[in-house]
Amino acid sequence: MTYSTKEHQQKAILVHIEFYNFKKTKSSLNAFTEFRELSVSSGARIVGDITGKLDRPNASLFLKKGKAEEVRDLANELCANLVIFNHELSPSQERNLETLFGIRVLDRTGLILHIFASRASSHVGKLQVELAQLTHLSTRLVRGWSHLERQKGGIGLRGPGETQLETDRRLIGQRIKTIKKRLEKTHKQKEVNRYSRKKSRNKLAAIVGYTNAGKTTLFNALTDNSQYAADKPFATLDSVTRKNAIPELGPILFSDTVGFISDLPTQLIESFKATLDELRAADLLIHVVDIADEDFHFKVDQVIKLLAELNLSHIPVLRVNNKSDKAGIIDYRSLSMPDKGDVWVSAENKEGLQELIDSINIFLRGGLFKGWVILKASLGDLRSKLYSSGSVIEETSNKEGLLQLRIEIGNDELLELESIEGFEVLDKEQINIKEAV
Repeated sequence: MTYSTKEHQQKAILVHIEFYNFKKTKSSLNAFTEFRELSVSSGARIVGDITGKLDRPNASLFLKKGKAEEVRDLANELCANLVIFNHELSPSQERNLETLFGIRVLDRTGLILHIFASRASSHVGKLQVELAQLTHLSTRLVRGWSHLERQKGGIGLRGPGETQLETDRRLIGQRIKTIKKRLEKTHKQKEVNRYSRKKSRNKLAAIVGYTNAGKTTLFNALTDNSQYAADKPFATLDSVTRKNAIPELGPILFSDTVGFISDLPTQLIESFKATLDELRAADLLIHVVDIADEDFHFKVDQVIKLLAELNLSHIPVLRVNNKSDKAGIIDYRSLSMPDKGDVWVSAENKEGLQELIDSINIFLRGGLFKGWVILKASLGDLRSKLYSSGSVIEETSNKEGLLQLRIEIGNDELLELESIEGFEVLDKEQINIKEAV
């Protein structure tokens, strides 16, 4: 006997409340649309929704009693078995609402954690998600136990008088410690990898931005990779680093990271320490913006705010206005200002990438030099290094027997080479613009 996917989906009621904004701070234009996309992405079948306005949350039910009863009646009418709130609920509010509704209640944090748990594929990613889930669950254990009778002492238990609730808290605490030890081991290994990368003088550009902005599509275009990309929130959950596939960029690594979202749960930030360390080690942050989204101003502000909270504001940021074709912009290349760190592209169509390449070279390599240089015969090691880094375009020799190389290299690297005796720049006419920003 077979069952359709819909029969396995939980019927969910969505609850989205707007609060009167007395401080006049910027707010999202399509917060409810984003919430619905998150809910659908989690696998829920949306059968109804309730919206409203409040001046402040109710201490016991979050909603006012009348609105809470309205949600209960709608859930009964539509035979829903799940109510999802687009807000963070306290453990007591979640418990009281479940008692009133008679069905399961999930808040925004729980929803995001569920999506993360279903998408994580790597071992480290799964550990990070489990740590976040356990941290969140530890404050909500009491709702899972209607019986809190005391247990008898025994092997593995604290002793007579320990309740089931206390046992579970202790076991969860032990599991959290175990996960943290494993993640710490991974963290140390990544530190070794970062040290090796710096020793080999590879630069790292981390691609960041709001979820579903097109980061992975851009990452694939720059690295000739085939990472999974989809038009849905949190399609990427595991940080991936690959070498670039564009010769003009030289030895640069790109890192695809987890997308940001407004009101990102605190425990997620703490649990994804390994991923955040990858950002802190970056030489450049490439901030991808979905320019076709009517709410992009709010989302840009949210990303900048999160970068500041994560102490990443000191790292240079290059803004990439992605999905320019969907925004109806025809000559968007003319809008790009590579030297100012603001470029317009369509990652899906691989258009506007040359301006992005120029901008990355300006930020990470001080611009790009293309021209002829002379090397003395004694600089064989330097010649070998230039070849291994992919910097040599052409080679010849002059009448004096000196080696002439046509190279493509960053201006910053060129400055270092010019200090070496026996190295000389023959032709500076092909030096691109450009000073580091």
